Amino acid sequence: MRRPPERLESVCVFCGSSDDADPALLLDAAGVGRELAQAGLKLVYGGGGVGLMGACARAAHEAGGAVLGVIPDFLTAREGALDLVETLVVTSMHERKQIMFDRSDAFVVLPGGIGTLEEVVELLSWRRLDIHRKPVVFYSPQGFWTPLFQLFQHTVDHRLTPVEFMDAWTAVDSVEGVVPALRAGFTGETDTAPAALRLT
Repeated sequence: MRRPPERLESVCVFCGSSDDADPALLLDAAGVGRELAQAGLKLVYGGGGVGLMGACARAAHEAGGAVLGVIPDFLTAREGALDLVETLVVTSMHERKQIMFDRSDAFVVLPGGIGTLEEVVELLSWRRLDIHRKPVVFYSPQGFWTPLFQLFQHTVDHRLTPVEFMDAWTAVDSVEGVVPALRAGFTGETDTAPAALRLT
C-alpha cells in the first residue's frame, strides 16, 4: 500500500463542465478555487474554461494561485482550453486522468455529471485496490452527493464492497471546510482541521 504524500502541495479538482449549472454551484466552485490559491495549493484540473471547471480555475488564477490544466486535444474546442493558465494538451482521456492523478497530492470532488462520476469512481476504485492513499474530499452542498454515498453503502450492505471502503473519503458541506478536510489527510496538518461532515 502506498503512503500518502508527505506534504500537501497540489490538489486535483473534479467537477462539472456545464455552463447550465446552478449559478450557486458556479459561485461555490469559484470559492473553492480561491480557497486553494489562498492556502498556497496548486490546482490541477481538466483544462477547460466552462462550467464549474472554468469557474474554479479562473478564481484560483485571479487569486494568485498556480493552476495546471490537462485537456485532450479533441475537447479543446468543446470545453475551451483556458489560455490564462498552464495547460497540457494530451491525446486521450486516459492520459489526461493519469497526469492529473500523478501531479496531485489530494483530490476534491465538486458537483458534476456523468464525467465527474466516471472520474471519481475510478479514483475510489484505485483507493480500494490500494493503488493510492491520497485524500479524497467531496464538497456536497445540500447533500448533493448523498445518493452516491447511499449507493456505495448499498453495495456494502450486499457484501460486494468491504465496510472499510466507506472511510475512503470525507465529505464537507461548506466551501470553507474543503482545505481543512484536505489537510486532515496529512500527518502533522490535522490540528487546524474541524471535524469533517460525513454525509451518508
